[in-house]
Amino acid sequence: MSSFVVALLTATALAVPAPQTARATAAPDDGWGGGTTGGATADATHVTTVRNRAELLAAVAGDTPKIVVVAGRIDLNEGRNCASYADPEYDLDAFLAAYDPAVWGRATKPAGPLEDARVRSARTQGEQIRVNVGSNTTIVGGRGARIDHGSLALTNVSNVIVRGIEFTDAADCFPAWDPTDGAGGNWNSLYDLISLSGATRVWIDHNTFGDGDNPDADQPERFGRPYQVHDGATDIIRGSDLVTVSYNDYGNHDKTMLIGSTDSPGVDVGRLRVTVHHNRFGNVLQRAPRVRFGQVDVFNNLFVATDDDYQYSLGVGVESAIYAENNFFVLGLETPAADVIHYWKGTRITAIGSLVATPGRLPRRVDLVAAYNAAYDPDLAPDAGWRPTLRTRLDPAVAVPLIVAATAGSRRLSPSAASSR
Repeated sequence: MSSFVVALLTATALAVPAPQTARATAAPDDGWGGGTTGGATADATHVTTVRNRAELLAAVAGDTPKIVVVAGRIDLNEGRNCASYADPEYDLDAFLAAYDPAVWGRATKPAGPLEDARVRSARTQGEQIRVNVGSNTTIVGGRGARIDHGSLALTNVSNVIVRGIEFTDAADCFPAWDPTDGAGGNWNSLYDLISLSGATRVWIDHNTFGDGDNPDADQPERFGRPYQVHDGATDIIRGSDLVTVSYNDYGNHDKTMLIGSTDSPGVDVGRLRVTVHHNRFGNVLQRAPRVRFGQVDVFNNLFVATDDDYQYSLGVGVESAIYAENNFFVLGLETPAADVIHYWKGTRITAIGSLVATPGRLPRRVDLVAAYNAAYDPDLAPDAGWRPTLRTRLDPAVAVPLIVAATAGSRRLSPSAASSR
């Protein structure tokens, strides 16, 4: 056999995961998303290896059970840049001049020809970088699998598994300016690395998420506010339900995981049941997660929060019920434990078994709710009103850093893995 053929066969073997990994399902008791099967029952004609955008879009479409293996790096931009998406009538400098708060004011959102051109530009980019995933799908990465500059959209679908892939830099070329968002207005971007909207029965496992070499920290300020080009890493909104997010590595991102996108009761009530376990949140600034309405189990996660711009980890939103247990927090010397929790109009949270470490000091057990209540008003009740029952296991908090370091992220997915571990 020639050396070329040997090399080709070796490369193919490295790119494709073992069958037991591709057909793995979430264990029945692996959190709210337990029992998700994705495309495990796919026949041989619906097991596809994809290496580019066109193959990926075709393979994930439709609701027939299917397994899609991502081989190597797929750039959803296909080499295009922001200028190539811009509408002929869009110009950033003209946009900034027209909607400067000193000119436009702060009472209403932008409207008119330049805003319309921005929307058209954003639509063009979205058509290029958004991947709509069908029901009954497993998307699994071979070695070195990576999806750059785009967003997996799970919209009104069910029974989806995403495992073993690195996702980077779903940057919005045309963020929207909203002068009515907060006291100073905000720039809001459109694309999440993975977006769940009305999605049920989803398992997001052993992936890596980040902004790559394009962090929001490198963006300028415009109108006195950060010109933010990234949205969530894995947002779960609009009545999504029965989701497990496990053994993922989130790094150097701002708005990481939003569960519930509005304070208004509606489709989210009684849904947004999500389990978040054994993930690493490495210097993400906020929303790890921020929750509205849902019963969300957050256990055995490692939070490294030493960035000077760190804001909080657990966001207690309207009618949320977060149950946080045996998590490990590494905080900067100037960050008090009280800042791990943030008030977003919620009233209660269970946070037990938490360990907090700072550089040069041994970890200490901290009652995070008591620390928050001592520093801020209004007080939060230390009882979320429910107790999780769907867990394969609960590790002691002291073991979490070692366990997560050894298991979280796309490179830690064992070729023979048949469950969440």
